[in-house]
Amino acid sequence: MSDADPVFSPDDHGHMQAALALARRNLGRVWPNPSVGCIVVKDGMVRGRGVTAPGGRPHGEPQALAQAGDDAHGATVYVSLEPCNHHGKTPPCSEALIAAGVARIVVACEDPDPRVSGGGIRRLRQAGIQVDVGLCAEEALEVNAGFICRIVKGRPGVTLKLATSLDARVATAAGHSQWITGPESRARGHLLRAHHDAILVGIGTALADDPELTCRLPGLEAANPVRVVLDSTLRLPVTAKLVQGAASVAPIWVVTRTGADGAKAAALEALGVRILQVDAVEGGHLPIQAVLTALAGQGITRLLVEGGPSVATAFLKAGLVDRVEWFRAPMLIGGDGLAAVGGLDAELLSQALRLSPAQDVLNTYLYR
Repeated sequence: MSDADPVFSPDDHGHMQAALALARRNLGRVWPNPSVGCIVVKDGMVRGRGVTAPGGRPHGEPQALAQAGDDAHGATVYVSLEPCNHHGKTPPCSEALIAAGVARIVVACEDPDPRVSGGGIRRLRQAGIQVDVGLCAEEALEVNAGFICRIVKGRPGVTLKLATSLDARVATAAGHSQWITGPESRARGHLLRAHHDAILVGIGTALADDPELTCRLPGLEAANPVRVVLDSTLRLPVTAKLVQGAASVAPIWVVTRTGADGAKAAALEALGVRILQVDAVEGGHLPIQAVLTALAGQGITRLLVEGGPSVATAFLKAGLVDRVEWFRAPMLIGGDGLAAVGGLDAELLSQALRLSPAQDVLNTYLYR
C-alpha cells in the first residue's frame, strides 16, 4: 500500500481526538507501558472504545475490538500510538486487528520501541489493511512523551513543579510557606500527581514537611503515584508518614548511595520501602542522571519533581527537566525569602536557562 501522505477528514480528526482523550485518562497508571486510546468506527458510529488498563494491560486495541464484536469487521480503527507487534505478556495488538478483519487503521504516531518501531504498521499493511499515519501526531507525541523519553533516552520524562510568590520565593526568611498559592493551584498540583507515575522529593522536604505525597482529589484518591525520596545517608525515619503508608497507601522508594547503612535500609525494607542504590559523586551527592536511570529501570516513564530548592536546582543544572509547571501567587515575599531555585552558574544572560514553550522544551503554566 502507498506511504503517500494521507488526507484526513473532519470525522477522522474527531475520532482521533476521542482516542487521545482516552489515552490521557490513564496517564500515570499504566507504566511501564504507554497509555493508548483506541476507537472502532463503522458506518459513522462508534462501536468500541478502549484504553490501556491500569498496570499496563490489557491494551486499548483488544478492549475496543471486544466491545465492537462482529462490528469490527470492515471498520475503521483509530489508535493514538502504533499497535504493538511483539509477544510480551499479551499477544500483539497487530494480530488482534488483523483477526478482527478491520478495513482501515488510523495511527497518530509511530512507537519508537525497537520491538515495534514501524513493524506494527508494516505487518498491518502486509495483511491488506489500509494504514494512515500522522493524524494529530504532535498531540500524540505529547501524550506519549514520558514513554518515548524512557525508550529513547533511558530516563523518565521529568516535570518540575514549583509554587512560588511573584518574586520566585517558596518561603519567608523564617521558613513559613503554607500556603503561598490558593486552593485552585493545590488542586491542580494534586491532578499532576495523579497523571504521573512517580513523585520525587529530597530528604530535606521529607524531614521538614513529613508529607504524604498523595492525590487527594475527590474520585482520584486511588490514583497515587510512587513516592520517591532522595536520601543519600538514609535519614528518613521509620515513623515518617511516607514509610508508614508504604504498604497501604502507595509505594515508597528511597534512592540512596551505594553502601548506605545496611541496618537502616533493612528497617525501611521491613516496612515495605524499596531501596534503590546509585553510586554517589564527590560530597556524597546523588547524580541526577543516575537517579533517573535507576527509576527508568523500574519502569517509571513520567516523574513529577516536587522537591525543594536544592532538588529543583540539581535537576535544572543537570539539564534533565523537560517541563516546568510553575504556580505563581500575586504576592511579594522579598529578597530575604527562600528562592525557588539556587545558583545556576549563569554569568551572562546568554547562559541563562530559558523556558521555551514554543519549542516545547520547557513549558510554563501560571496559576494563582
